[in-house]
Amino acid sequence: MANSIPEPHSKRNGTRFYGFHTFAEPGFPVTFAGAFRDNVRQFIQQCAEPEGYDLVGMPIWCTFLVYEDRGTVLPLYTIEENVKHSVSPFCDYCRCAGWSHRFVSKRKYHFIIPANEEWNIPLEEGALDVQTHLLHGLIHCNGLGHLICINGIQGGSNFIRGREIMDLWDRICTALHARQITVEDLSRKNATDLRLLYGVAYGHSWFGKWGYRFCRGSFGVKEHNYERAVDILSSLVLDQVIEDFHVANNGSKYIKQLIHHYRGLSDTNLVTIRDLLRFMLTLKPKAPTAKTASCTTGSAAYFPSWSRKESVAFSNNTPIKRCSSKFPTRLGLRKCPLSAKEKSSAKCRKFSNLAANLDSRWPVRRLEQVAEVIVDALLEKKAGMTRQEARDAARVHIGDTGLIDHVLKVMDNVVVGNFVVRRSVNRSTKILEYTIQDSEGGKDVYEPRSNFFKEKPFNQVIATAPVPGRCVFVDVNILYKNVLMGYPIQDSDFSWVNLAVQTVLHSKHFVKEWPFRDEDDDSFRFICRLTMSSFDENDSDLCCDLPHRECVVVPLYATLGDLRLAVENAMRDTYCVMENLKVTEILEMEGVEEDEVLFGVIESGGEIRVRGGGLDLETELRYEGGNENWTVRCRCGAHDDDGERMVACDICEIWQHTRCGGIEDSDAVPRLFVCDACCTALAPVTMRCGAGFSEAADGGGAVRLPDFVAEVDMGMMYCE
Repeated sequence: MANSIPEPHSKRNGTRFYGFHTFAEPGFPVTFAGAFRDNVRQFIQQCAEPEGYDLVGMPIWCTFLVYEDRGTVLPLYTIEENVKHSVSPFCDYCRCAGWSHRFVSKRKYHFIIPANEEWNIPLEEGALDVQTHLLHGLIHCNGLGHLICINGIQGGSNFIRGREIMDLWDRICTALHARQITVEDLSRKNATDLRLLYGVAYGHSWFGKWGYRFCRGSFGVKEHNYERAVDILSSLVLDQVIEDFHVANNGSKYIKQLIHHYRGLSDTNLVTIRDLLRFMLTLKPKAPTAKTASCTTGSAAYFPSWSRKESVAFSNNTPIKRCSSKFPTRLGLRKCPLSAKEKSSAKCRKFSNLAANLDSRWPVRRLEQVAEVIVDALLEKKAGMTRQEARDAARVHIGDTGLIDHVLKVMDNVVVGNFVVRRSVNRSTKILEYTIQDSEGGKDVYEPRSNFFKEKPFNQVIATAPVPGRCVFVDVNILYKNVLMGYPIQDSDFSWVNLAVQTVLHSKHFVKEWPFRDEDDDSFRFICRLTMSSFDENDSDLCCDLPHRECVVVPLYATLGDLRLAVENAMRDTYCVMENLKVTEILEMEGVEEDEVLFGVIESGGEIRVRGGGLDLETELRYEGGNENWTVRCRCGAHDDDGERMVACDICEIWQHTRCGGIEDSDAVPRLFVCDACCTALAPVTMRCGAGFSEAADGGGAVRLPDFVAEVDMGMMYCE
């Protein structure tokens, strides 16, 4: 059963501070030997202090970390979310990661390091939706979780690098015995998708340095498609690249100069594009000069700041009042809030620039339209509006509530037209509100530096580009924009390059798995799972995915009865559907008496199968994907929600990607949509250019170019 919330830490001992770079190393500050559901309770009891407030009813604990080089104290918050009392009991991150059929776990734990300017103030309502945190990770009590956002120096951190935050997150997950953690990699740097750049250079995404590997792709991309695409791109021969650009008469001189320059710098022979990019990313940036002031980062620019929903790359130069290690207690950390002058000095961003970097499933034009509707509603009311009020006002004009919520999440210190929209907590009502003011009121509007290559044809880029080698940052971008994203197509052989690029870009979800390990101590550890015979034979949905295996720990002297009880308690404590589970049999222990000691009967570290009853299959909190009964069947091969924009057929109600249905991302979804299958049954068949994907006949796993397939000649259908 669930343990009670630990008593306030201050009653047991004084406030503790831990080193940022050593926290959660093996044995420090404590050793965790159980399953995640037990370890996280031990963590908040021994390594954190309860806060004097809650977040919409959710208890909060704080761990104080000291950034050693600066002596600065920063908070690491742990928030426990009980799904039975949550406004969002189901997990969208599980759904997009392909875990829709996982059972709903009872609790979620959020680990948050807020942005620098928020270290001295309490967490506000809506903190779980903010994408500006330096770190936000979510782990369910069953040990499955998601890395939601990481923001290093390029994303707003004053001095903590993204890789340092990533190291901390990886140590926390390892120490607490997390099972699997996913991440949706949307990291970008100046319009460069880092999952593509790092995939070509190193064979994995930026997160691959910490063991994250392919989880699932969008638009039906499978792991072998992804691996084949990376192999195609990374094996491009540089001499062939020079020749192809020469034949295409497309800036070949500069590309040739660039390749020869870095070949001359390298001690090894650079043969492929992977060799070249990997070498360039290891070079240290040069000191900036007057001519190269805009290129001061070099390879360091490619340690990204990243968030799941957005990837805004800009430097925050706003002076921040930092906490110091001179504060001896937690009260010192709380007694230095930002002044009103400092808050008002925060620079704003143009929403149009922000929207262009969101990498959203909706086109920029649609995002701007929603922002304008919200501004009009604020002007009409002439007062602040709560999130729900703004949402309701926008729904009068915008039917897509997901689109509205997406825009509301980033509507803070943004400029729309001639107005600045801000988001803050009303001190009287304690509710998050949106307010508006004239941007001409003396406040500077922050505009990110224009992209060097944005909207410029290649010839203009070459004409204005510096000499190769003067700025590694610019040279990498030139290779990315023109060799990877704009490879000249002379024949069908090199059309594979463009298709391989799209395959890599459609591979956004990555996962790290920690293998089950049996500690060398005086305990038995087992991986336990329920057999299918434990469920109703008439419930065919359960065949989609068996419940996740759970770790059970018992002492060496435990009996079979103790093991049975431990399995019951573990399952009941973890899943809503198993709250009344009764274990009737352990298959590996047939013939063993109830009071017989396990030592010498079974070996620790193995898997045991149990049979039982009492599952609540009628509960609404059953699957992480929710209660809606929907079916995905798209021509690209997708059979589940992958987070991309979809549309349902108005006849058969089967969902498919809008892009695969011929609807461009910049187009609105039509009021009436009929899929191919239903069209075939309703009207004569003609020919259309489709977006069908098939595998190579040689079994190599590569994705073929789109083929011609049949389509109905109907006005509501679209042709790609």
